[in-house]
Amino acid sequence: MAINEDLSRPDSTAKGESDPARSSVRTDLVVFIVTAVIAAAILVWGLAWADNLDSVSSTILNWLVVNLGWLFVVAASGFVLFAVWLAVSRFGKIPLGKDGEKPEFNTVSWIAMMFSAGMGIGLMFYGVTEPLTHFVTPPPGSEPGIGTAMATTMFHWSLHPWSIYAVVGLAIAYGTYRMDRKQLISSAFIPLLGKKRTEGPIGKVIDILAIFATMFGTAASLGLGALQIGSGVEVLGWMDAAGTLLLVAVVAILTLAFVASAVSGVAKGIQWLSNINMVLALILAVFVFVCGPTVLILNLIPTALGDYASDIVGMSARTAAAGDTATAEWLSSWTIFYWAWWISWTPFVGMFLARISRGRTIRQFVIGVILVPSVVSLLWFSIFGGAAIGQQREGTDLAGRGTPESQLFGMLEGLPLAGVASFLVMLLVAIFFVSGADAASMVMGTLSQRGTLDPTRWAVVFWGLLTGGIAALLLWTGGSDALNGLQRMTIIAAAPFTIVMIGLCVSLYRDLSSDPLIIEGLRQRRERID
Repeated sequence: MAINEDLSRPDSTAKGESDPARSSVRTDLVVFIVTAVIAAAILVWGLAWADNLDSVSSTILNWLVVNLGWLFVVAASGFVLFAVWLAVSRFGKIPLGKDGEKPEFNTVSWIAMMFSAGMGIGLMFYGVTEPLTHFVTPPPGSEPGIGTAMATTMFHWSLHPWSIYAVVGLAIAYGTYRMDRKQLISSAFIPLLGKKRTEGPIGKVIDILAIFATMFGTAASLGLGALQIGSGVEVLGWMDAAGTLLLVAVVAILTLAFVASAVSGVAKGIQWLSNINMVLALILAVFVFVCGPTVLILNLIPTALGDYASDIVGMSARTAAAGDTATAEWLSSWTIFYWAWWISWTPFVGMFLARISRGRTIRQFVIGVILVPSVVSLLWFSIFGGAAIGQQREGTDLAGRGTPESQLFGMLEGLPLAGVASFLVMLLVAIFFVSGADAASMVMGTLSQRGTLDPTRWAVVFWGLLTGGIAALLLWTGGSDALNGLQRMTIIAAAPFTIVMIGLCVSLYRDLSSDPLIIEGLRQRRERID
């Protein structure tokens, strides 16, 4: 697992060409100031009127999932089809860079980084609780059983979310490395809107929304990560109860860690941590597999894959029209909420995937970004969900423990070396978050400094400390309720990205259709016909 790639390689662009994203770092004051003011306003709202923030955000989010749930469902499946079509079509051979350019990172590190940034910490939170919840309380209208539980979980965590990420990552990577555009989400719309409009108010609004979603989504995850670590402290017996002061201290330590990592750069910080993550996660998964119900897990893997394959079409088309009020409420709490949440993370994850994917072809990108994480999710949920369901069947009421973190640690208590495993979970949560949050800090720096691939240290530090400060202050004043309100505000603010992403697909298609490789291929085909 090499960690010594040089991000400033002299051969990263064609000889005699300059990379405009690296040439000069200038802060976009409009994007920077407007985003900072909005962040401050939301923070004051959460500190002074936490109950009001929670109430207003709940009302708006409920309206979105009830009235626009169909749009999330249709768009999410559309992104899957679009990404797969790009990979298998003639566009798949197009490189995300100059012709003949080599990948910037080796394959192992590339996969580790994209997985850590994409949803590594989410697997720690939901690896036990989601399969267990669907097993105990199956979706309305579904057959109860372990197959339904695993198929539903895989539906939420495999092809659909990673296709959502892939669409944004492809558009940005192609524009940046193939077309020498700035690494901004707004720049991906040049083929559709023109350069003048994308550099004007429309483009700035898109980039402001992207920073906003990234910052508040990361802050919410930081707070939830602190709650997870606090629960682990209680399980290990280090403290009777994890108070607010401990949670704030955890946030402060994690913030300093991810800011230091982000300042060190992708090759030194994020890549190094991501490689460690992958090794530790593998150790934890092997431990649960060996010490848990191994035979059940082995049987569960093909069962989960088969049920997922057979049910994916029906699940993809399931909307509130498919059932009664219970179905609508379930979709709002699970599928539609997930699609909205994944879309809210696309500015951050999509840009980071673009940042680390220089030199890959579109086909390699789609396979790496969609299929590899989907396989890992299958194995992860089969191991952790299978272990939890096995204990539930044997009479241990893990589902009754309530919170996701207590269910995870409760499952580990039923295995040997529970204390060691619980400590490893806490360490993984911390490192997963640091590796994701330092990537988020760099992305926010890039968005606020006109698309530079190497944002200045002060910008990275500013956004990182602001993110940590938001999480710490909200934990201090409002606890988990304030964080839930912040999480909902993230989804609400990022909901317009559903429309943005549809436009992004159209823009990317227009870009690829005029690529020199495609034009040359069409010319050669006409010559053969003639």
